[in-house]
Amino acid sequence: MGNIDNKEKEFAAILKSVTRTARENRNFITKDDVAAAFAELNLDDKQMEMVLDYLKSHKIGVDEQLVYTDEDLTGEENNYLNDYMESLKEMPKYSDGEKKAISMSAIAGDKEAQSKLIECYLPLVVDVARMYTEQGVFLEDLIGEGNFALTRGVTMLDAVGEPDEVEGFLYKMMLDAMEAIIQDNLAVDTGSQKVLELVQEVADKAKELSDDLRRKVTVKELMDETGWDEEKIRSAIKFSGDKIEDLDSGEEK
Repeated sequence: MGNIDNKEKEFAAILKSVTRTARENRNFITKDDVAAAFAELNLDDKQMEMVLDYLKSHKIGVDEQLVYTDEDLTGEENNYLNDYMESLKEMPKYSDGEKKAISMSAIAGDKEAQSKLIECYLPLVVDVARMYTEQGVFLEDLIGEGNFALTRGVTMLDAVGEPDEVEGFLYKMMLDAMEAIIQDNLAVDTGSQKVLELVQEVADKAKELSDDLRRKVTVKELMDETGWDEEKIRSAIKFSGDKIEDLDSGEEK
């Protein structure tokens, strides 16, 4: 039993590391890099497919850069984002050369330069927040946490030293802040391993019932068969990227 527990812990740790690596690489990772990370666990094709589906359900591009659309936002979030982006248009624009000079002054502790640096990177906060939507935290709260991290970060640049490293430093602080608020607030995704276990459990039951009925099963049929509530089944569908092949995920009539 101990070996199984250790393997599950190792799997969860690798998945967490792969997810973070992708986030730090602007939400992108290659399939080869994912396979290399899990090489020692010898995952079969089905398990690897589940890992890739997990990454995609968390808006991480695998072998392709994802393009965000308004469809992944609620109407309220869309309205907020439109208003917020309009407000950012009023902010000063700085060239790359100006940004580098501002970064150098900010590193030296210049308060005015630190304020200008915040203006430079407010749009980046929005980009990072878009990566974390649909994970249980409202877009406005994600942006708020990112802005707070940015405001703190520009006062900590003495730890960076070089202007070319400033953006990466601030970017990671935004990631940390948003991942922390998701960890605190998200009840559905209580950990990478539990998510994958949920998907596997639902997929196995759907296949079992599908084999008996010789067709795809509906969400309601699976609920009746197992006694599970609809939220559990639909959570599994969501985290699988709607890839549970024996289950018809359409809304019940």
